[in-house]
Amino acid sequence: MKTRRGLYWVSEHALLITLAVLFIAPIVFVVLTSLMSSEQTLTASLWPNPVQWSNYLNVFTQVPLMRWFANSALYATLATAFMLVASVPAAYALAKIKFRGSNLLFTAIIVAMLLPPQVTAIPVYVMWSGAGLTGTLWPLILPNLLGDAFSIFLLRQFFLTIPKEYADAARVDGCSEIQVLTRVVIPMAKPGIAATAIFMFFHSWNDYFGPLLYTSENSDWWPVAYGLASFRGIHGTDWGLTMAMTVLVMVPVVIIFFFAQRVFVEGITMTGVKG
Repeated sequence: MKTRRGLYWVSEHALLITLAVLFIAPIVFVVLTSLMSSEQTLTASLWPNPVQWSNYLNVFTQVPLMRWFANSALYATLATAFMLVASVPAAYALAKIKFRGSNLLFTAIIVAMLLPPQVTAIPVYVMWSGAGLTGTLWPLILPNLLGDAFSIFLLRQFFLTIPKEYADAARVDGCSEIQVLTRVVIPMAKPGIAATAIFMFFHSWNDYFGPLLYTSENSDWWPVAYGLASFRGIHGTDWGLTMAMTVLVMVPVVIIFFFAQRVFVEGITMTGVKG
């Protein structure tokens, strides 16, 4: 009887099991390869023998990994904070305040969201080069003070799900728009704001194109994403070390998502498509 129930369960969840295996298999491969010696990697043997825990220690002696982690933390944290400071008020204005040209402004934001970054890469680089900030991560951090198109769009959609009666009641009580935002809307929109912040943090942490453009000639400002690519080029034949560093780069993101997954999923599921 138990065997039959087990077969029924497997048949009902066959698609989910297949997808789970497809997603987990590459991660398992990376972890197992990170524990192999250079002679064993990319061979028919899938299990490390013997286990090379020293790969994780050798990574720190080969490259300034802690500096790269610090640069990524600086980039991701400040970019996320600046994005929230600029994008939350902008999204609130588009969602809760009716003013002339609001629809046109929202259309411009959609267009900016769809515009590939490579299109504006050259003129923006020339601008930051004239300011003397190339070779650092600041050209990637400071623009977030002007907001992020995707974040504004996502936050606006979430703010639209909040009944306008709450804001109207606060205005009747004498609250200004800033007070309505900080005292009413933001507390009710914490899941959406958290989801947007996590999106931005992960994007900044994994960003490769931006650091390649601005920091490639100054290794003191390399984040882990660009450092990992450079490390792979230097140690292309030692896949054990390369995969060990890949695992170390993934660990902070996995930990953050593990603790924030509830609010992240809640924010995504509650974000509607109301326009």
